[in-house]
Amino acid sequence: MTDQARDHDIVVYGASGFVGAVTARYLAGHAPAGTRLALAGRSESRVAAIRDKLGVDWPILVADAADTEALARLAASTRVVLTTVGPYLKYGKALVRACAESGTDYVDLTGEVIFARQSIDTNHEPAARTGARIVHSCGFDSIPSDLGVHVLAQQVAADGAGELTDTTMVVTSMRGGISGGTIDSMRQQLDAVKNDRGLRRLAAGPYSLSPDRAGEPDLGRQGDAATVAGADVHPTLRGTLAPFFMASYNTRVVRRSNALHNWRYGRRFRYRELMSVGASPLSPLVANGVKLGLGALVAGMMLPPTRFVLDRLLPKPGSGPTERAQRDGHFTMDFFTTTTTGARYTARFRAKGDPGYAATALMLAESALALVHDRDVLPPSDGGVLTPATGLGDALVERLRAAGVEITARRL
Repeated sequence: MTDQARDHDIVVYGASGFVGAVTARYLAGHAPAGTRLALAGRSESRVAAIRDKLGVDWPILVADAADTEALARLAASTRVVLTTVGPYLKYGKALVRACAESGTDYVDLTGEVIFARQSIDTNHEPAARTGARIVHSCGFDSIPSDLGVHVLAQQVAADGAGELTDTTMVVTSMRGGISGGTIDSMRQQLDAVKNDRGLRRLAAGPYSLSPDRAGEPDLGRQGDAATVAGADVHPTLRGTLAPFFMASYNTRVVRRSNALHNWRYGRRFRYRELMSVGASPLSPLVANGVKLGLGALVAGMMLPPTRFVLDRLLPKPGSGPTERAQRDGHFTMDFFTTTTTGARYTARFRAKGDPGYAATALMLAESALALVHDRDVLPPSDGGVLTPATGLGDALVERLRAAGVEITARRL
């Protein structure tokens, strides 16, 4: 959105929540001078307390997630809405619709397949008419995955080495916890699919977020939930690799990017995500334990007796680690691909900070700043429901690099 007549450049919606407050703190310290920021939420007093803690004089906007008129006013007042208010399937639909209709750019943290699909179906055409860039999943879900493949494909194309075929992302190092908001989003999705076979099929489909699912190549499930010998991915990887708990969402975002890019990555592009569990002789047992544990968690969340217990043990929405724990976190994601010419390439996305909190706040805030300050270098687009790679692209890559994130790609 380029209308300078609007009152604000960025409104942080959900500023009194844990991740919203961390993101607001990042913006207070890193937004370029002159950026017109505002805080928003449903409770003026709680948002004011965050503002006082930050020591800023930003305006406060009050809007409940169910108040469509207040959300429409909020969207019309700003160039970009940054929202951390989830689960988005429960609380996010009205706000993203307001942004699409008012031509307001939008970024969020969703990792919810059903919400993202419904947003595409509802908001892509209105956003394209108004020019709004609706960019979902601008945190740990799914910027590292989406931009990692983006720079990998760029390097392959620059070298004239063909297109991507079998591509695997491996989380080779990570320290940090799962946020309460992520757990709550899982609850909402499982509740939605429990008695709806159509939604279950949608959530399980490898191309569930693609613009034209019927037009996608038939490449199967692509190993989203498998355990794999590390050496089968690359000779430097030891032990057995486990499924990555965010793969079921990230892989679908990356495949949407490929389709929106007119299959720039390749029509034979197959993509999966795994995680290292170490190189010890016990790694096959650990990897299979992770696989079984993920399945048990999903099953436990769907059965009332175990759901009751898990709800009391798992992190709560709005909670999070200490500032020191956020600083001490980190993650490294390594990407490996073979191209249609037989060349082998790798890419890396590495960042400091707890993946679900400090690093996510950085990525989300820089996404919003790119929409405000980097309009001339954003990927060409008439608007719509986009992905980080197709809506922000190299502008965000360069912003993240400047913020200390390592994003590289090279031929092996």
